[in-house]
Amino acid sequence: MTQLHESAGTGPGDAHFTVFTDREDAAAVARSFARPGTRTLPHPSGRPWLVGRWDDEEIVTAQAGRAALAVVGCCPVEAGELRRYAERLRDLADVDVLARSLPGSFHLVAALDGRLRVQGTASGLRLVFHATVDGVRVAATRADVLAGALGAAPDPERLAVRLLWPAPYPLSETSLWRDVTAVPPQDALFVGADGRGARHARWWTPPEPVRPLADSAPSVREALTAAVDARTRAGGVVSCDLSGGLDSTSLCFLADRSAARVVAATWPGRDPADTDLYWAEQAAKHLPDVEHVVWDADASPLVYENLLTIDDLLDEPTIGVMDRSRVLHHLPALAERGSRLHLTGVGGDHVAWCSEAYYHRLARTRPLFAWRQLRGFRALWQWPLGDTLRALADSRPYGRWLADAAGRLRVPSPANVTTSLGWGMPPRLFDWVTPDAEQAVRRALGEAAATATPLHPDRGLHADLEQIRSCTRIIRQWDRMAARAGLPMASPFLDDRVIEACLAVRPSERVSPWQYKPLLTAAMRDVVPDACLRRTDKAAASMDAADGLRTHRGDLLALWEDSRLEALGLVDGHALRRLAQRPATPGLRDAILYSTIAAEVWLRGLSRTPAL
Repeated sequence: MTQLHESAGTGPGDAHFTVFTDREDAAAVARSFARPGTRTLPHPSGRPWLVGRWDDEEIVTAQAGRAALAVVGCCPVEAGELRRYAERLRDLADVDVLARSLPGSFHLVAALDGRLRVQGTASGLRLVFHATVDGVRVAATRADVLAGALGAAPDPERLAVRLLWPAPYPLSETSLWRDVTAVPPQDALFVGADGRGARHARWWTPPEPVRPLADSAPSVREALTAAVDARTRAGGVVSCDLSGGLDSTSLCFLADRSAARVVAATWPGRDPADTDLYWAEQAAKHLPDVEHVVWDADASPLVYENLLTIDDLLDEPTIGVMDRSRVLHHLPALAERGSRLHLTGVGGDHVAWCSEAYYHRLARTRPLFAWRQLRGFRALWQWPLGDTLRALADSRPYGRWLADAAGRLRVPSPANVTTSLGWGMPPRLFDWVTPDAEQAVRRALGEAAATATPLHPDRGLHADLEQIRSCTRIIRQWDRMAARAGLPMASPFLDDRVIEACLAVRPSERVSPWQYKPLLTAAMRDVVPDACLRRTDKAAASMDAADGLRTHRGDLLALWEDSRLEALGLVDGHALRRLAQRPATPGLRDAILYSTIAAEVWLRGLSRTPAL
């Protein structure tokens, strides 16, 4: 079962593959996915099971009798331990226990009596898709690979939905190809022994947020420690962001406890009011064994840089292209210092903090407490009293909220408090989106509204889960870009076990107007010095975004020349070209162009042939 056949190697951090049942017709289809550079992991019969790209460090397999397991990604499980799971496997549903216990971030594939189970992470960082190719059901970790095998083009109506800012759940998680089905992160894909029938079944449910913070802080520390250890246990050199914020600082101190040598990287902002460097230097004083590298702030790429030259193969549009140059710029220099993996603090904001929308429920169950807290939030975020009361009184179910949004796509965003205490930010379309595209979006929203249920009945937990999954869809693409650039990235805060530990904490203690990230502060109390836990803010990098608009307006103008979106009838190219000539337009500072740029850059990249 551990025998691997390869025609060429690949670097770590870019594992992706397709999965096949143990049948001759499936084997014939699998051979069409094998290209120069791909590897094959066979079934015990010798027929292909997994076909794709992965590094030896990223895969652990085991086989026992009629059962086989493969863990692909970052997970400290040993082959012997995995084999013992395989020996006990009697039903594919039993894999739930394994999936909910292992630390790290990985895909999990199981085969039993000819049937398959394939799943990614509950966070959405690792996804699963499936399609019927030549009569055979094929699972994959990338949608574009399946679309390429089918010779399918993206569906213009689904692409129109991605022009929304933002695209709401569940439309944000739909494949861009109608013949390629996305598996929800909380579900696993099951394929029958006939290689044709397929179904989704839930394997993950978020914990109820009922644990006291004091009792939960050790669990969060343990989960985050395990997540960092999973990346550092092999030793060598790893690098970490050290922005000076609580998230990256926590990871640096945890990594410093490991067997790895640590290089900490700080990139100060251009804004003179940015205090990141000060706080990073305070942390570095307590890390004498860590090499601290401080980059030149003026050397940092701006937002919108190099949009015309992006050639990454992506399976969906991502607003991450706006910051691609900034994210990747320092990686070669860190690799030259010996780093084999770069840890980021991304995700800390999404799991160590939480949505104020929990107070919509708390206002009903603990009104006196909730109102005291809401007074603090009103002062902190300048929420008007009338808007706050209206937001609290709004009890529309999620489907109704989606349906109402469909009728208000051109209406400016509501007050901040409405978004903060509601189901989320209502989706918007902008002036350059064509009436035909708008009609397609309205239909899609109406269809979704008829059947959609929120990620959780509590709008606070729904908002948390949606924000985590929105984040991971960006990080998923950045990880691919970073691996291609030569230094893989990892975001330990987005591991399922870390997310679970954080979500279990009472929201009344996790988000507060009086404390900044109280959960992470408590969890790191014995790891990070008190002097480094006193920071109560974070940098916004708004100057970099504004400078990027001015500096790269020529690229933005060129992006709309021969626009692919315009050719599809989805945008008014003339309106976009006119807007690019006016980078000081106030609305542009609110990222209103992001979703349109993401779709345009993605369409341009589709001209390259996707390959495993």
